[in-house]
Amino acid sequence: MTEQIQSKRPLKLLLAAPRGFCAGVDRAIKIVELALEQHGAPVYVRHEIVHNKFVVDSLKAKGAVFVDELDQIPDGGHVVFSAHGVPKSVPANAEERGLAYLDATCPLVSKVHRQAERQVEAGRHIIFIGHAGHPEVIGTFGQVPAGSMSLVETVDDVATLTIDDAGNLSFLTQTTLSVDDTAEIVEALQRRFPTIVGPKGEDICYATSNRQNAVKAIASECDLVIVIGAPNSSNSVRLVEVAVRAGAKAHLVQRADDISMNWFDGVDTLGLTAGASAPELLVREIIDSLSRHFDLDEQQVTTAEESIIFKLPRELSDSGV
Repeated sequence: MTEQIQSKRPLKLLLAAPRGFCAGVDRAIKIVELALEQHGAPVYVRHEIVHNKFVVDSLKAKGAVFVDELDQIPDGGHVVFSAHGVPKSVPANAEERGLAYLDATCPLVSKVHRQAERQVEAGRHIIFIGHAGHPEVIGTFGQVPAGSMSLVETVDDVATLTIDDAGNLSFLTQTTLSVDDTAEIVEALQRRFPTIVGPKGEDICYATSNRQNAVKAIASECDLVIVIGAPNSSNSVRLVEVAVRAGAKAHLVQRADDISMNWFDGVDTLGLTAGASAPELLVREIIDSLSRHFDLDEQQVTTAEESIIFKLPRELSDSGV
């Protein structure tokens, strides 16, 4: 007797776009790859070049060695600084050691660094909106003298701020925050400190804003949203929060193996996106995995087109590599 083939249950899949790699992540990965081509292995990378295990493991396989601090790098070594930015003391230390370094800091993070310097030069104390301990926050604080910047993470933090010169303040933000949460914190700052000076443009980067808007566009139609990204990836974690706020259940996963079929009970429409440091290859991996269990109706929902490309460091672009 021929065994009857069980038909797969239909599942509508809404793919958020934009998703995945941003220009800053693309640039950072390319810097490591070109440094390996130019200098050969090993090339050392201080901290994760971007917050994604798949990307880090892929670069390790090509000869990148990831370290926590410069003292783990032998004399004469080549080092790349991560996309999140580093305190000024790090390149200064590299120069003292005679280490050849490439800075893969995202240009949009570097822009915030320069803004911080200008505000301090203008004699203003900076209120920085960000997440304590995040590499980008550590790097930005390291651009200015100690004591010239205070961190707030929530609206409640604004109320407890102790400021000596409340009439001479400015604020800046981490580039990978929730757009909505940050707007609430900025409003609280402006209520408490009416003369506080903000940046001329938005500090939250275009890619973070675009990915959050794309999730907002699909989440209300979804029973479940899956976000591909690392737990230590700020922009990926924010995408989960955005989906939940829009009324969907949401899970953060790194690979297809992290997905539980139990999540799909009662799920007719699934949303799928990826944080700015997650490659499209992982999106396809998850779609391929789901297609083994469901009859997928895949639809892409595009809310913005991205065409930004950041230049490589002069040391690489001039080398002919």
